[in-house]
Amino acid sequence: MFATDLDFQLSAERIAQTPVEPRDSARLLMAERATRTLTHGYFRDLEAVLRPGDLLVANDTSVLNARLRGRKPSGGAAEVLLLRKLSPTQWEALVGGRRVREIVFEGGVRAEVRPAAIDGHTRIVEFDRPIEAHLAQLGETPLPPYIHERLSDPERYQTVYARVAGSAAAPTAGLHFTPRLLDALRARGVGVAFVTLHVGLDTFKPLECEVVEEHPIHSEWCELPQATADAINAARRAGGAVIAVGTTSARVLESARRFQPAAEPQAGDVRGFSGFTDLFITPGYSYSVVDQLITNFHLPRSTLLALVGALMGLKFMHEAYAEAIAQRYRFFSFGDAMWIR
Repeated sequence: MFATDLDFQLSAERIAQTPVEPRDSARLLMAERATRTLTHGYFRDLEAVLRPGDLLVANDTSVLNARLRGRKPSGGAAEVLLLRKLSPTQWEALVGGRRVREIVFEGGVRAEVRPAAIDGHTRIVEFDRPIEAHLAQLGETPLPPYIHERLSDPERYQTVYARVAGSAAAPTAGLHFTPRLLDALRARGVGVAFVTLHVGLDTFKPLECEVVEEHPIHSEWCELPQATADAINAARRAGGAVIAVGTTSARVLESARRFQPAAEPQAGDVRGFSGFTDLFITPGYSYSVVDQLITNFHLPRSTLLALVGALMGLKFMHEAYAEAIAQRYRFFSFGDAMWIR
């Protein structure tokens, strides 16, 4: 397929710059695939419409204070955006500043910078000590480049269930949940389980090729705990729907088959795993674990839009996006949500 199949027109005013309060007051477009109908509501309505026995699977990654500002030994400014941990002291990162080879940070933390072996856009940053313990003091929350407003509360770019540090960006579909809503869903009999995928900035990178399948898809570390696999298997046997909260959770769940033992590639149950996934979901892909998806509205010509189109079909997806634009839904990280069922 072609990148133009994933294109649509969106005015800048539709890009949400700040989150709504409370979190679950975001709007929710409910897309029913069987009847091709669209219904408008609010995120808090999930409390009334999800069925007992359904299972929500969310990404519990936590966003690092990954933007670091320092100085070169000459005194010039330098900036680092951490992308992926490679060793206790070594990170893949984006580095801003001219001819940066060494950076000194507040508190005497130092780092050497050298080119990455493969990607010419990123650098390898070697700190003189493990940096995680210093991120609270040195780091800032990295917001996507299309958000221009300063975030007054950095915790607003974290899900309420974030617990495993490692992401350069938030799994934004999960930003709409509140502790009250999660408690209400559990009381209704809706299960809540977690996977982990550390989100990199490449998740938001536009398609680089006109032929979608030729796009060099990124790799991200993820984990599906065995307890979550057991919950998925139990829900499916009982007739409940497995509902991925966000495209990152969907990517983990659909990667599960890749980690099945070779001797049982057709086995019905999902097993726990951990490792890197480079699964690229495009229209024509047949979902094997995810039944439904809760997701925000994505960028044109993006891999995330391709994943959504694979689940709901391109025609219905474009109908839903046209309706969201017409009804003035808010788009992207701090925007509204869609439930594809």
